[in-house]
Amino acid sequence: MKTIFIGTLCAFAASFALLLILKPLLKRLKAGQYILGYVKEHKNKNGTPTMGGLAFIAALIIVGACALGFSDGRANLTFAITAGFMFVGFLDDFLKIYHKENEGLKPYQKILFQLAIASVAAAYCYINKYTVLYVPFGGGFSFDIKWGIIPLIIFIFLATVNCVNLTDGLDGLAGGTSCAYLFVMGLLLSIQKTQNLSVLSFVAVGAVAAFLVFNGNKASIFMGDTGSLALGGLISCLSVFSGNSLYIPLIGIMFVISGISVIVQVIYYKRTRKRVFLMAPVHHHFQMKGYSESKISYAYFILTALVGIICLIFV
Repeated sequence: MKTIFIGTLCAFAASFALLLILKPLLKRLKAGQYILGYVKEHKNKNGTPTMGGLAFIAALIIVGACALGFSDGRANLTFAITAGFMFVGFLDDFLKIYHKENEGLKPYQKILFQLAIASVAAAYCYINKYTVLYVPFGGGFSFDIKWGIIPLIIFIFLATVNCVNLTDGLDGLAGGTSCAYLFVMGLLLSIQKTQNLSVLSFVAVGAVAAFLVFNGNKASIFMGDTGSLALGGLISCLSVFSGNSLYIPLIGIMFVISGISVIVQVIYYKRTRKRVFLMAPVHHHFQMKGYSESKISYAYFILTALVGIICLIFV
């Protein structure tokens, strides 16, 4: 418990300090976010520094490595995979800034990078026999899916990383929702006696919480794909490597809703030329309905936390 408290506080302090250094540097480099013209509510955000994910992911890795050392293979791979997704996001953000448009990597390029990283995680779990899944609300019941873990993990990584990325559309939204998820996952892992990954979850909470100081409405820095892809990778690692894959669509319900809303919107529009939502992902629908960014972000945080608490009650 002492390690958790110290790690969380150190991660917050490190992330906060790195953001103080990074924000003016990004401004000088003119590394600002390009805002789509049809999101009129975000017009005044054009040019806000992006790639803030570099700071809180660096803090996570530095503090996490100091707290745990390098003796835990799952924690080590979590660092590597999180950094890998951060690098993919960084490439995407860099290309957007360089070309001064909202398209960085091509969709197929993103998927190929993500597929390669997810395959490493899947192979690791299969080789090391991390193939058991805990069943939510099952009172500790679990079952072994053996080789089935490979396609499942690949699907989980691709889905989670992209759903977290889609949720990153409003000030504090992806960061706040991720904070709630990571806090609940940290408690779940502690209950399951998976101590090292639990420590890493709480360290991540501290690092992301510091980012939210700068990212709350009105945000002075965005995490960019650098941060959102890395968070998706981190959430996937912590859940998958501990056998808690089936908890992702529950505790991460708001990420799921973001992803499904986009899929539904695209399919329905292609078939009927009509829209289900005023704009997708659904958080933009609520924004266009007149809800403030702060209220939407708060609602996402609370709903994530509530579902997480329900899950914890029945562990």
